[in-house]
Amino acid sequence: MAGLPDAKIDIVRTLVRDAPDKVVDGLRNALALVDGDTALAGVRRVVDAEVDDRNLRNRVLEPVAPLFVGDGAAPDALTFPARALTLLWRGLKTEAPNEVASAAHFLLDYRPGESSSEPFDDLIARLAEGLQVGELPDYAAAIAMIEQARPGGVEVLISCLAISPAVRRATLRLPEWIRRTTQEGAATARLAYRDACRFGADAGPSFFEMLGAQLNEPWTILRVVSAVMDRPTEDYLAGSELSIFATRLMDQIDVNLRAVAGFDLGGGRASGAAAAVIVETLTLQITELENAIDLRRDGGWGGRIYKQKQALAGVVEGRLRELAKLQSAALPSHRVRVARSFVSEPQLTIEPDAKHVDRCRSLLAFAAGIRASANYGGFSSTRFKVLEKAGEILDQYVEDVLAMLRDHDVADRELAARYLQVAAEFAEPIHDARAGEIVRRRTATALSIVKSERSLPEEP
Repeated sequence: MAGLPDAKIDIVRTLVRDAPDKVVDGLRNALALVDGDTALAGVRRVVDAEVDDRNLRNRVLEPVAPLFVGDGAAPDALTFPARALTLLWRGLKTEAPNEVASAAHFLLDYRPGESSSEPFDDLIARLAEGLQVGELPDYAAAIAMIEQARPGGVEVLISCLAISPAVRRATLRLPEWIRRTTQEGAATARLAYRDACRFGADAGPSFFEMLGAQLNEPWTILRVVSAVMDRPTEDYLAGSELSIFATRLMDQIDVNLRAVAGFDLGGGRASGAAAAVIVETLTLQITELENAIDLRRDGGWGGRIYKQKQALAGVVEGRLRELAKLQSAALPSHRVRVARSFVSEPQLTIEPDAKHVDRCRSLLAFAAGIRASANYGGFSSTRFKVLEKAGEILDQYVEDVLAMLRDHDVADRELAARYLQVAAEFAEPIHDARAGEIVRRRTATALSIVKSERSLPEEP
């Protein structure tokens, strides 16, 4: 197959250039084995060149690159439009092609923490100058885009570029500061913060915004804020320019609480597991605030966080208490008269309701997923009692269905087996994986016995 003509290669290059990083990385992986003079090989070369260019861009602009997210208009974080980063980099390559080429060569042997970052810092300074002039078309387009998303954003970006060398150095220590704050670590964090603050009154908050953007969990930057301020009281932090990092985290907790309270049970196991992850995040976020700030129960922040912690326990316990109703809907029973009394017996006359089964799956996945966070969250006791009761009901249900099979008291054995399969699935999050396998083996044994009994010839 012939390679793509130049015109089509240019189209591919434009499409790849404007695609998000994840898409480009996915394309590179998909085309990894393509070779030769084919159309796909031509696409691969374009993708490889784009990946290499982005790696260089992300290294040169490392201190600010993570700030370019979405449309850049996030009200609760410092962001710029993602598309503007492409324009800025293209403008920088146009303005300083030789310096960019030298940086690409330098990157081949670059070792963070060992090599000098001067070639990268020089390019950032060049970009800041270019933005102040704004004459290049790509710079002008980026400026218009940034200002539309965030009025005054270009001035903020230039300020971020000014402190980028300090942020680049601090980023090397960031894992250490986040993992465990020692006296030495706190001292180095304070020095880095003071170094950044030399560039202006707004440099302090920008310093932490830029460092936080480097983290998988940006809210953990509060640990560094706390180290720099020596675990401040809530009143002291609330009155400082860095209060935004605490209030933003409290606002995120409120959002996460609403997500847990309203998560869709119809989404099955995936939905329940995702909600459990949010609960885990909530416990970590609340812990973060309690550890980073000297709170007062009767204080504004202290009172709010205490109520959030109570709300978390209330929301989780409320969801857990739905399990009994969902379980009875997924594994229905009905009351039958035996002698002079009524007893509950599995109802094996209709197919399992997929909707009810899926809702129960979701809540059981949720209950299993919050195990690690239950103690801190204050809902360990409720979780234990709910699952203990669910286990008792489930175990009795399994015994009743198996007994009905053995007694030939089932009109449709396959239907009974399907209910037992659902019960086996429920047994795993309620008890453990072994419990589910035991139910499956007992079901197979009961069915084989019934089948063999029915195949025996009748006695004359």
